[in-house]
Amino acid sequence: MKNQKSKKYLHLDNKSLIIGSVVATFIAITPFLFYLHESVPTTKTWSTYFFTYHSGYFEDANTAMWILTGKAIPLYLLLIWFFTCRHWWYHVLLVPIFMYTYQIFSALNDDLSYIDSNQFYYLIPVMAIIIPSIYLVRARIFNKVNETNKSLQELEDELKISPKTLWETIKNYF
Repeated sequence: MKNQKSKKYLHLDNKSLIIGSVVATFIAITPFLFYLHESVPTTKTWSTYFFTYHSGYFEDANTAMWILTGKAIPLYLLLIWFFTCRHWWYHVLLVPIFMYTYQIFSALNDDLSYIDSNQFYYLIPVMAIIIPSIYLVRARIFNKVNETNKSLQELEDELKISPKTLWETIKNYF
């Protein structure tokens, strides 16, 4: 029995080591992803084997890709943080995720003349849902701290989500 239990923990440790290594690799390659825009030509039209990009507002494809990578890399890192965070407050990360998503869609829309303008108005409904819900969770935690003899760390450990598969992780977030 003891041998089977130690094998189970060894398997879980190997699995978490592999997942941790993959996440660390994804984070470590972000500088390379950011500087991919330097391989884009400074012409108005950028043709590759897979697609053709015609830059409208930015006047050259390199500038457009520089702006896109400047928005996509923080979004990429926020998504990694969101899907790997086990704290009770992880839903507050949705606010900057929606902000960067909106900025990317704005940057891709060639008809806009001001990329980062008026995005706050689109984020207000998202923030109106997320911020009060985070506050309510926080209030419940502090009520439980006052009612029980547990520490804040013990209560936070109870609220951590530990799904077993990728599909369970996605279902827990939505």
